[in-house]
Amino acid sequence: MKSTDEPAAKLLAHMLLARRVEGDRLLLSDARLNAALDGSRALDAGERAALRRSPLTLRRFRQLSIERTASSPARAANDDAWSVSAGMLRAASSTAPVTQLRTDDQHWHLHFLEQEGNWRVVLALSAAAPFAARLLRERPLLRVLDGGGAVLLQGRLDSDGECESAWPFDSAPGHHLQQFGARFSVEAVHQAGP
Repeated sequence: MKSTDEPAAKLLAHMLLARRVEGDRLLLSDARLNAALDGSRALDAGERAALRRSPLTLRRFRQLSIERTASSPARAANDDAWSVSAGMLRAASSTAPVTQLRTDDQHWHLHFLEQEGNWRVVLALSAAAPFAARLLRERPLLRVLDGGGAVLLQGRLDSDGECESAWPFDSAPGHHLQQFGARFSVEAVHQAGP
């Protein structure tokens, strides 16, 4: 979202949360909402529609999100511990194909490159990430998953902090991600020892 769109987005969020609907009730359980927040199970189309129909459910979702953020352990700015980052496909203002995404923590970028009808996906580590030096030194196996758990990319970072591969699906990246809750995650692959 562009910074000029931020006031409009805040206004829209306020309007959605402030409205009242006669007979409104919670349409989704806390367990279901928490699963969406932690990325373990994306909301399906019916559940997203329930959030739009029920301001009470939307307010509960927001409250759980706030509580989740507040209960997250504080990390020092130089903390290099990392195992997973999550991101979300944001609503696009045009019909142009998705060419770049970033994780919510801003530590990872996904670039989608189209050449002659074929797509490539590039995972790039932000140099500002507190764990960048460690990952570049250790080069662990990484993977990017969609909201349904399918692997979009798997590999090790090169010396530039990037990993690239062919896009593994027939549909374009934006369309594919929308089908799986518009969510993705970047994680270290923990391999079992001998």
